[in-house]
Amino acid sequence: MDYQFKDIEQKWQQFWADNQTFKAEDKSTKPKYYVLDMFPYPSGVGLHVGHPLGYIASDIFARYKRLKGFNVLHPMGYDSFGLPAEQYAIQTGQHPAVTTEANIATYRRQLDQIGFSFDWSREVRTSSPGYYKWTQWIFMQLFNSWYNKSADKAESITKLVAHFEKNGSVGVDAVCDEEVAAFTAGEWKAKTPTEQQEELLKYRLTYLRESTVNWCPALGTVLANDEVKDGFSERGGYPVEQKKMMQWSMRITAYADRLLQGLDTIDWPEPLKEMQRNWIGKSIGASVKFPIENQELRVRSQEFIEVFTTRVDTIFGVTFFVIAPEHELVGELTTPEQKGEIEAYIAQTKKKSELDRMADAKTVSGAFTGSYVLNPLTNEKVPVYIADYVLAGYGTGAVMAVPSGDQRDYLFAKHFGLPIVPIMDIQNIETEADPTKEGRYINSDFMNGLTYKEGTAAVIAKLEEIGVGKAKINFRMRDAIFGRQRYWGEPVPVYFKEGLPHLISESDLPLLLPEVDKYLPTESGEPPLGRAEGWSYKSQESGVQSQEGAGYAYELSTMPGWAGSSWYWYRYMDAHNDKEFASKQAIEYWKDVDLYIGGSEHATGHLLYSRFWNKFLKDIGLVIVEEPFKKLINQGMIQGRSSIMYRLQKSIFTLAGYIPDENPIYFSVGLINKYLKKENKKEFYNLLKTIDPIFPGIEVAEANHVPEFGYFNGIHVDVNIVDNDELDINKFRKSRAEYENAILILEDGSISSPTGGGREGAYICGVEVEKMSKSKFNVVNPDDLIARYGADTLRMYEMFLGPLEQSKPWNTNGIEGVFKFLRKFWRLFHNDAWEFSVSGAEPTKAELKSLHKIIRKVEEDIERFSFNTSVSSFMIAVNELTDLKCNNRQVLQDLVITLSSYAPHICEELWVMLGNKAGTLSYASYPKYNPAYLVEDEFAYPVSINGKTKMNLNIPLSLEQKEVEEFVLANADVQKYLDGKPPKKVIVVKGRIVNMVV
Repeated sequence: MDYQFKDIEQKWQQFWADNQTFKAEDKSTKPKYYVLDMFPYPSGVGLHVGHPLGYIASDIFARYKRLKGFNVLHPMGYDSFGLPAEQYAIQTGQHPAVTTEANIATYRRQLDQIGFSFDWSREVRTSSPGYYKWTQWIFMQLFNSWYNKSADKAESITKLVAHFEKNGSVGVDAVCDEEVAAFTAGEWKAKTPTEQQEELLKYRLTYLRESTVNWCPALGTVLANDEVKDGFSERGGYPVEQKKMMQWSMRITAYADRLLQGLDTIDWPEPLKEMQRNWIGKSIGASVKFPIENQELRVRSQEFIEVFTTRVDTIFGVTFFVIAPEHELVGELTTPEQKGEIEAYIAQTKKKSELDRMADAKTVSGAFTGSYVLNPLTNEKVPVYIADYVLAGYGTGAVMAVPSGDQRDYLFAKHFGLPIVPIMDIQNIETEADPTKEGRYINSDFMNGLTYKEGTAAVIAKLEEIGVGKAKINFRMRDAIFGRQRYWGEPVPVYFKEGLPHLISESDLPLLLPEVDKYLPTESGEPPLGRAEGWSYKSQESGVQSQEGAGYAYELSTMPGWAGSSWYWYRYMDAHNDKEFASKQAIEYWKDVDLYIGGSEHATGHLLYSRFWNKFLKDIGLVIVEEPFKKLINQGMIQGRSSIMYRLQKSIFTLAGYIPDENPIYFSVGLINKYLKKENKKEFYNLLKTIDPIFPGIEVAEANHVPEFGYFNGIHVDVNIVDNDELDINKFRKSRAEYENAILILEDGSISSPTGGGREGAYICGVEVEKMSKSKFNVVNPDDLIARYGADTLRMYEMFLGPLEQSKPWNTNGIEGVFKFLRKFWRLFHNDAWEFSVSGAEPTKAELKSLHKIIRKVEEDIERFSFNTSVSSFMIAVNELTDLKCNNRQVLQDLVITLSSYAPHICEELWVMLGNKAGTLSYASYPKYNPAYLVEDEFAYPVSINGKTKMNLNIPLSLEQKEVEEFVLANADVQKYLDGKPPKKVIVVKGRIVNMVV
């Protein structure tokens, strides 16, 4: 029978599910290979055709690796905590878990029908208590750890306590808060337990502190920097402002150097590695203390402001000083005269995210505090400003401004009329700053005449000598905010006693999300968890209970969206273990992810935090590799191909007070370009008069205006009612009420009216390539394509669109060709009556040549992830075998194995039809390429008669011209073309062509 793809695909999807065909073994003599996709957040709208691109590529590779003899782990799960489900809960009252479960069911159905070879026995969901128990457990290990710089690793906090008890703070080399106490062993022991916990919190890898955060009032939560775009939340587009609040943080900065060094050991795209390097932002420089002038009059909290600079050699060029608007000293430094201006500037700054402030290098703004600091080497007064180009969280939140060497400082100085002092003898600062390190210093006291290297060493030595500075390494990356003021996330396993955080007992894990009456903050502004009645910590094991017996208050924030995704690849290794996050045996076997596929948008989020957590887990002996993902591929985005209709802006022609009628007019795209030409002006206006003879104002417009593009308003129309850019007019009229009475001016100039008048020609839509979204009506649902063409067609077509790493527009116009290819492939196994028919004869040289070309090509392409070129090669191979009338069992069976990674359903069916056991195809051996079959000993001569090519004829290259002529004339097909008549002349160009004249 013909290719019945629906029956075939449903049959094999059910077979794979029933037989757990792709279940990986945790012990095997085969080499292991771990293929992982970034697991999806299950949104309510399900998958569109852009989502499966990476999944299809990883699935092809996983299937191929099985054929090459590997024990492949290819799991899938869901990153199922997220804001959308909670926003829906706020709007409807439906628990996020209910919404999430329904969304997952949709995703699972869609993923199954595409034919992925996932090991579903290992499915994980970050919102499942059985999963987030271990996310909470890892948080507890971080809380109970500190970073020992001497050992360059995380260690147990008990080891730090033991050091304090024996030696006090002397000899501790830790990544910790700036403000830590110095004490003896005796002084440590004399501290109360509360005082000791307060000090330890300054060392823990996860800790509470006041931080400047991206606060989104509409979402009611803090957002990470990568979740904010141009001052608005990436999710929902809500305004984001800067705000100070107590937040959980994680000391990712402790791992900054190791995160940088690790990038040199992994096979990741270089642009993504560079993004992480820039985000970490290692700088080598010095810290300098600038005393506050007359500080006793106003500033009581400290005597100086410390800065970090990479150009300490420019200190004699400092003419002003800038601190961040959020700096803790702004209030104390601001004089009464400057208070109004400072407060207005701070309010303005709160409307910008930190990323916006860093990116905007052109806008100059700031405000003078009224106070001064002193240059520590000259004792000269330096005015203190606030400006949004300085960030509180980077360095010390303060900069010494050197306008002669820094362009931002230069523009600031010009704007506010501040001095610009050259410090190098070859500096040119007439029009812009000159950051040169060449030449010798001037206007620099004891540094005058020195070179950059000499001067830098001299100034650091001087600063250290007088106790106001030292050499230092700094990082742009800040500690990671670890909390959201939302409901739908992992509860933090912490309770508060005397204002300090304490961990709950491990035996009380998981700490479950409580029920609440609403998913909104409380009336007093606490997070939604504050609505839970009676939710407090009472541990039977440890006897923790407040004096009143009510229990201690839990942390009310939940973990951020990246918590559950920062270790999930390990859970796949041992998904059902309720004793540990993954067994030692499973981790030792699977080790790490060999191939990871996902989007580059996660470069400074998930991909950085995952590396951080992995390094921590290695430090405490739970995992064995430093880097979790050996090779990473960023798949490109499949962009939407939007269909645009052009509606006439009738109001352009109307008189005052005229209300346009209810018949919108749409012009086919070809007519737009036609009527924009001056010579077609009269035709355009005559057409309008034909449609509406009493069009008010049309005479005035015709007399004064040539049509312009502004006459037409581009309207997005649903791409699912457009085929090859041609609009389905009937479906268009039925799609929305406002379209029912539309008048369409068709490509040939004819008119389609709502009453059916006029002839139905073609309305051609315009095209725009943009991101797929519901608002653009350009979302293509894979369900529709699978119903029409099948999953194997979809899989191959998505690969055929172009290189995996590149973004490309979706265009359904070419999918028909892939479907026809699969039907042609199916036809190889059937005779003219569509009966299964294969031959057991020995394959010919031509058949083997065609087969081994595709075996080699596919192997090379998959190994270098060039999936699109394989699809083209498959088409060529099937065309060649069709021309050869090949139905050889040996050739076709090897071709089935070769194609099975791309089109598994049709290949499974043919595999069984060839006499093989069901389910064995996935673990067959990939055909071995034999180069001998590609040695060219024949040539397909084009055979022409009177200059017109009639056929190609394979002729041995060893034959001489006369022998070639005899070979051609002896061919039965050639004799048919000659009609039995001898040719007048035969021209043979050896290895090129045969031409006969009759």
